[in-house]
Amino acid sequence: MKPILEYKDYRLYIQDYYDERKRLGAFSWREFCKSAGFSSPNFLKLVCLGESRLGSQKVESVADAMGLVGYEKDYFRVMVTFCNAKKDPVKKAALLEMDKIAREHKMRVVDGETFQYYESWKYPVLRELVPMMPGANPRDIAEECKEHVSAEEVRDILSFLVKAGFLKKDGDKVYSQTEQNVIGSNEALPIAIRAMHKEMANMAARAVDRYSPSERYFTGLTIGVNEEASKRIVDEINACCKKVLSIANEYDDSDQVCRVNFQFFPFTDKIKEASHA
Repeated sequence: MKPILEYKDYRLYIQDYYDERKRLGAFSWREFCKSAGFSSPNFLKLVCLGESRLGSQKVESVADAMGLVGYEKDYFRVMVTFCNAKKDPVKKAALLEMDKIAREHKMRVVDGETFQYYESWKYPVLRELVPMMPGANPRDIAEECKEHVSAEEVRDILSFLVKAGFLKKDGDKVYSQTEQNVIGSNEALPIAIRAMHKEMANMAARAVDRYSPSERYFTGLTIGVNEEASKRIVDEINACCKKVLSIANEYDDSDQVCRVNFQFFPFTDKIKEASHA
């Protein structure tokens, strides 16, 4: 069975624990539930099937039944909070706490770096900008940004990007991009990217008035679609993104950092088939 620090879903951990105990000898859901203080003989099975969830008041007893102590018990407790949370801020806080526990016990995870990279426009923008400005000091770099960023922030972000492997330092104040992609767990990336989408959408809204039409390009459509058309449109947008990236990569003399947003979202609920006559 994997160490608990490799899990992000407490249901999978409980299921794996049960399977391991079952493999080693006689063990049943009834016995497991009884040792955890449940009157229902199959409650934990229903939890693992996603048909119920473990409440916060029973976390300690389930952890005790599985023999978890110390940091493993702490990690399990936070993992339950993460899986049961409905709001992104709560889920993010729990993931970062899980990341902290894992780091303290010598297991590298990248969710903390994922959140940091996506927490502000400054990280991806500076990753693109800095290689264009060999020899520039942090203040020079900061002054090239349309949105405010301080020289001290630039210095700190550069340190992070190098440490995390997103930039490589080739000499004094000379950087180049690596092939490192921003990675994280399936649980962390959606939360982090949603936060970035919100920030970039807000910046796009400001750009409508901030820049002249010759400096920016905005267009949009309001259209009726069905499920098949919706899927084809999403596929087309993904293909367009790849084409845009391919065009940008054809040139080695980039001198500006820009952002491309594609936004496709519903304005209405799906219309029921009932007559509206």
